Amino acid sequence: MQIKMIAAVAAAVASIAAFGQSSVHADVLWTKVIASEKGRMCAWPTVAKAKDGALVAVFSGDREAHICPWGKVQMVKSTDDGETWSAPRTIGKTKLDDRDAGIVTLPDGRLFVTWFNSVAYRTYVNIEGTNGPAKWREFDRSMSDAEKRENWGYYGIWSADGGETWTAPEKLVSLRSQTPHGPILLKDGSLMQFGRRFDDSLKKMFTPKYWEHTTIMAERSTDGGRTWTTLCEEIADATGENDRNKHWMHEPHVAELPDGELFALVRCDKAKDMLMRQTRSTDGGRTWTPMTPSTLSGLPPHLLVLEDGRLLATYGRRRKTRGGYGEYASVSSDGGRTWDFEVKLSGAKNNDLGYPASVELGKGVILTVYYQQPPTGGKPCIMATKWKLR
Repeated sequence: MQIKMIAAVAAAVASIAAFGQSSVHADVLWTKVIASEKGRMCAWPTVAKAKDGALVAVFSGDREAHICPWGKVQMVKSTDDGETWSAPRTIGKTKLDDRDAGIVTLPDGRLFVTWFNSVAYRTYVNIEGTNGPAKWREFDRSMSDAEKRENWGYYGIWSADGGETWTAPEKLVSLRSQTPHGPILLKDGSLMQFGRRFDDSLKKMFTPKYWEHTTIMAERSTDGGRTWTTLCEEIADATGENDRNKHWMHEPHVAELPDGELFALVRCDKAKDMLMRQTRSTDGGRTWTPMTPSTLSGLPPHLLVLEDGRLLATYGRRRKTRGGYGEYASVSSDGGRTWDFEVKLSGAKNNDLGYPASVELGKGVILTVYYQQPPTGGKPCIMATKWKLR
């Protein structure tokens, strides 16, 4: 009996450690599910602090799978620093698969949510000799190619009451790039979008690999996200690997450092070193240093400048090495030039995970949201880890 009790305690401790690992640099306070839907998948979240201090997380929910036609932009809200959350509700829906919702609080207190929609499900519907689920084919044939092209793109909605009500989805026709967590707010009150060029993909949207385009660019909005101008058309790759090997560089994120410099990390698929790329700008995003390998292994990134001026990067790791599957965070005291330490926030059972985004609750207490399979099994859901820097 005593041996069985010891074994049970050991198993429980191992389970807790897998989903929250304190270290000499940080304490993991808890990890929990904050949004799930029975039999459905939720993924790719972003979180923001509203003007009244409430936390609002947005994501793609009511999904059948990682790629399917059914995604919707949904949200959950917490008024107690993430301890409890409202039930998921849909706040944005277009005629196609809605994915990768970002959220930012504007200077006037409004919330701005962005996302893009996709026809990637068509890869499995009578393309390359495959046959997807019958209901996918039925959905695909319910719209003409012209109607799909008309509806395909980047969208935004706004809320003036903390997320209680939202405007109708508005197609952001002048926004040319895509990034999972959306734009960031700059100190001058404008928005910056640092993303993979989106508009060229429209020409290829009905080919099997329409999404494979690698140009990274920077854009700016001075009217709360409705219209956008290009700051930098293309950021060079210092290694030349992007051209030689057609690496898929995409899903970047950017932060404005205390001195006004901009620092960005870029997901780099298929790179042998498995490292994110980095670049920086000292002129407001008009010119950027060529992208070079960082020392951070993961994908994709989210960047946040902490109250004490340090830079926080969070990212998922979809391989078993270097700590294994899970969500990770690194902190830099010199604007991303070097990284002081790495913390494993949450382990995971498989590599269907990631897209973490963080918000500081105050005095080094951070809430990080992400998606992965819950500890009890089932389809991926939205989870959160609350942790504190020492």
